[in-house]
Amino acid sequence: MSDVKKKHLPWWQETLLMVAFALLLSILLKTFLVQAFYIPSESMQPTLNPDDKILVQKVSYWRGDPERGDVIVFKDSAGWLGDIEPQGARGAVSKALQTVGLMPSGGHLVKRVIGVGGDTVSCCDEQGRMVVNGVSIEEPYLNEPEAAFGPNFTVKVPEGYLWVQGDNRNNSGDSRAHMGEAGGGFIPVEQVVGKTWMRMWPLSEVGTIPQTRAFQGVK
Repeated sequence: MSDVKKKHLPWWQETLLMVAFALLLSILLKTFLVQAFYIPSESMQPTLNPDDKILVQKVSYWRGDPERGDVIVFKDSAGWLGDIEPQGARGAVSKALQTVGLMPSGGHLVKRVIGVGGDTVSCCDEQGRMVVNGVSIEEPYLNEPEAAFGPNFTVKVPEGYLWVQGDNRNNSGDSRAHMGEAGGGFIPVEQVVGKTWMRMWPLSEVGTIPQTRAFQGVK
């Protein structure tokens, strides 16, 4: 019995198939697993710095919503960025890379979840700490823990929404800054892209982004 030789595709067809497979894989990764973003401002210092490039993972929210203390990325559907120009893709190649999740995309915000649906969030107790459901929160990640984070307020977070704040509380246009607007400063859970996972730039600070247990006593 004679051996049947396999017929190989021309090299250019094999190359096109490999490129198409790689693009499909990148799109699937962006859609279901991880996506790249950049930090547009100082609002999350010292946890994250301006122009940091981060990866956001989506697996954590496949079966549940964000939890208190999570640092999340969400779509800026309410226009919180204002005059801050998003670092969107420029040029055909950049746009293509952004589409498949290989280049950080703009038009998103990064904040920490302070309250979830049903929570009562207040500012502040006598020591300047946030209060969630009557529990004062010690937040070791804050830029200026000793500062008074006024003005005082109390909000009830609607179901399906989040209350978010920056770690640099005195320099963050977060939920507090938008209480008087139509959305009341609340973020729809459906606008959340994912949970911050890893810093990939600058190289000197590459590594996973620390999580917090500051809210573990909140019921």
